[in-house]
Parts: sequence; structure tokens; C-alpha cells
Amino acid sequence: MIEQTFDATIACFPQASMFVDGWLESLGCGIKIQMQIDLALDELFTNIASYAYGPEGGKATLQLDFDETTGVASVTFIDSGMPYDPLAKPDPDVTLSAEERGIGGLGIYMAKKAVDKMEYRYENNQNILTVYKKIKEV
Repeated sequence: MIEQTFDATIACFPQASMFVDGWLESLGCGIKIQMQIDLALDELFTNIASYAYGPEGGKATLQLDFDETTGVASVTFIDSGMPYDPLAKPDPDVTLSAEERGIGGLGIYMAKKAVDKMEYRYENNQNILTVYKKIKEV
């Protein structure tokens, strides 16, 4: 497992993205799967940067892990911001028009669809959200 901590700001997203993409490339991850993980990374990091902390700001740690026995990569997002479980809200009804559907929830929905599995827990005063994606056949 490797990890890196970033300032939880929109300006730091490119650094976080390069960190994850470099790791995925080192594992031989295909571009299509990398783009799916990037979609989830963009949504989840942006949410932390935009909503987790007040004006004082904070940090976001990304932990990267790869299970060679299953071919599954995981990216864990850790922040000490306000407790928030993005998985608690029901998925939006995407059969409705944008006006009928209302505001919010579509980004998390798209992130969930881009990866194989997403898990959230709150422990030690930290939000911990992990996404899983199979990147290699074993």
C-alpha cells in the first residue's frame, strides 16, 4: 500500500490525479479502466475539497492498494472533515428529466457506476471511503 496526503483543495486535484494515474500505469492498467477510476477520483476528491471542511481547510489522504490474487485495485479517501456517508443517500432516478430529478446526487451515482464497489465507514473521527475496481484478469 502506498499513500499520499494532499491539501483538500480543488487546486490540488491535478496532483492527486497524477499520483493515482502514475500508480495505475505502473500496474499496467488499461486506459478505459483508468478513465473510470479517474471519474470516481474526480467526484470524490472534489466533494472532499468542496464540502468536508469549513474555511480553515484540511487534508485528504489517498491510500492505493492492489490485490494481486484478485486483480483488484483500491483507492481509499481519508479526511477529517464533517462526517458524511455519500452512500447513505438513495441513487437518483435517472429515468427522470433533470428538472424532475432535482439537484444533487448524480456525481456520486456516476462514481459508483464507474467502479465495481464502494464502501464507507467513519472511525477515529475520519471519513474513510474506498473504491474498488478490477484492473487485471488473474
